[in-house]
Amino acid sequence: MGYYNGNGFALILVLFILLVIIGCSCFNG
Repeated sequence: MGYYNGNGFALILVLFILLVIIGCSCFNG
């Protein structure tokens, strides 16, 4: 779980931001 605590959090954060951006784009478009 050490790897998950380090890079995993950043990866989830990036994926979440991408999801929000894509979601907003679809919602506005």
